[in-house]
Amino acid sequence: MPFSYTRMIHFPDTDAAAVVFFANYLSICHEAYEEALAAAGIPLGTFFADHSVVVPVAKSEASYLRPLACGDKVRVEVTPKALSENSYAVDYVIWKQGTAEKRAAVVRTEHVCISSQTRERLPLPSNLAVWVHSG
Repeated sequence: MPFSYTRMIHFPDTDAAAVVFFANYLSICHEAYEEALAAAGIPLGTFFADHSVVVPVAKSEASYLRPLACGDKVRVEVTPKALSENSYAVDYVIWKQGTAEKRAAVVRTEHVCISSQTRERLPLPSNLAVWVHSG
């Protein structure tokens, strides 16, 4: 079942055309990713600061379906998916809320677990693997 995260679009999210700047969709998704990890009981302080294991984004892609503007309310669905023993994807759907929810964007990030020392792939830490397989 996807995790849901809601927020309002703020002025700094937007560009000179008064719509969300394309790169900020990834930032909004990353906020939702952090909230999903925290809700799964993964302590963010150690997850992002563990210096022996890191989980960088290896790939990202986005489809922008409708503009979002300052004051719009959005709901982000977050769904993890295992790709291998040391990589996973996170699929996001950003829904513009209103009288009827409408998809505003579809985003995907792919992550790989590596050693911070050798940069060699490592299996996902157990708590992360549980979250990834829950999607």
